Amino acid sequence: MSDAPNVLFLLSDEHSFRCFDNRDNIHSEPTETTAFDDLAAHGTNFETTYCQMPLCTPSRLCLLTGREVRECNAWGNGRVLPPDCTTIPEAFGDAGYDTCLVGKMHLGGSRQYVGFDERPYGDLTGATGHQWEPLDRAGGRSTGERIDDAGVTEIPESRLQEYVTTRESLSWIREHEAASDRPWFLCASLSRPHFPLTAPRRYLLRYWNLDRDEPTDVLTEPVVGYEGDTTDHPMTAGAVDGFETGDIDHRAQQRARAAYFACVDFLDDIVGEFLSTLERDGLLEDTIVVYASDHGELAGEHGLWWKHTWHEAATRVPFVIQTPGHRRGDHVLADIETPTSLADVFPTLCGLVGIDPPTQLDGEDLAETVRRGVEPDREPVFCDNLNTRWGAGTEFRVVRDGDYKYVAFRDAPELLFDLEADPLEQVNLAASPNDDHRAALERLRSVVAETMDFEAAQAEQERDARLQREFALEVETSSESGNCYVTADGRVLDADDTLYDPTVVTDDAASTFPDAPEY
Repeated sequence: MSDAPNVLFLLSDEHSFRCFDNRDNIHSEPTETTAFDDLAAHGTNFETTYCQMPLCTPSRLCLLTGREVRECNAWGNGRVLPPDCTTIPEAFGDAGYDTCLVGKMHLGGSRQYVGFDERPYGDLTGATGHQWEPLDRAGGRSTGERIDDAGVTEIPESRLQEYVTTRESLSWIREHEAASDRPWFLCASLSRPHFPLTAPRRYLLRYWNLDRDEPTDVLTEPVVGYEGDTTDHPMTAGAVDGFETGDIDHRAQQRARAAYFACVDFLDDIVGEFLSTLERDGLLEDTIVVYASDHGELAGEHGLWWKHTWHEAATRVPFVIQTPGHRRGDHVLADIETPTSLADVFPTLCGLVGIDPPTQLDGEDLAETVRRGVEPDREPVFCDNLNTRWGAGTEFRVVRDGDYKYVAFRDAPELLFDLEADPLEQVNLAASPNDDHRAALERLRSVVAETMDFEAAQAEQERDARLQREFALEVETSSESGNCYVTADGRVLDADDTLYDPTVVTDDAASTFPDAPEY
């Protein structure tokens, strides 16, 4: 595999598809994503990609394994990845790649490496991996209210975890190139634009006048408000009540939207600087670059915030692949409209580098689409929430097939949307379908009946709880984020403490994390 291409996988957290590629989307937001747009314009841009579950840990477990929620213990945050699920880095490592994860991955339990050879920096303590502001950590403000502190970050830019992640990633790549002729797979996992909604001042100024404490003319209202056929749906009501979004006044919402957009712009600058440095150093010449996010952000749409719902802004994510062939002109540049899934990442990367994927994957190989720029003949894609966070019976399976989006619940009214005619999901066609809609409804009902058993899923969740006990993580850290450095001798240090008087989380990573390498 010495002549195989490297893979740089850039993964972010909570990046709405509306805040990416403003070229054609009439419902896009006014964010400035020069680097992301350039990556999409010079690669394969999958316009309609869905996560497997619109929540951090579950989405990442599904992404890493190419499996659906029920197949990889992806029931909720903090879940442990089962040892018998092969991951992308495991498959690449078996094929001769050196693998590294830098940054946040939000894994539960003591299985914090999941096939990666190295984790020099990241959330190894099983915490969220989000870097709260210093006053939050010191008890001066509450971290419970997710938009209260939206504004300018108090953390020096050089200490912001996005900078640390890209710098540590760059260092790892440079060190690897100096010492090995093996290809590499590196995942640089970035926390923003996930809350806390803080960014350096210059990014916020585009959307919010800090002197007057008011929005600028650039800031937009949500593309759709708390309206349409689903406002009284049990799951919507559960989400509004659970996230307390009905208590967010208009001014607070707009300030939070300004800060969210600022986080997106900051992320874009970080990624652009990282890619420019790699290109300058010749480190992208034979490297596949992938960008995706684990789920979206509602940002006030439908009267909701954050994620964990069936709406487009929560479930739909950016997904771009740029190959050396794209940069040489050998592969066709394309915007792909066919619905795809983050489960497709695993088999597609295997197809692009020429290694055999595991036999039990739920995604599909889109390598030919990447090479030729043709729409794939893709089966319907799924996005699930199989826990009762929003009330008993609100567990759902989303099916996206062509223009139609169908949402089946364990015990709540079904939903059907024609997203070509109704991209903002205002009209529930399942309530009074015409002949065409009835045919689609019956077909998609059958798809769910054949692929999802909600009662069995409930039993499986209870069964899989044993993994939490078997792989319990017993470490302590003073860091709210849980971010750590791993030293050359295997010590794990609290990343938010000082360099010369560090808090040692563990003296021996290999004895603490059962899937860690020997140091």
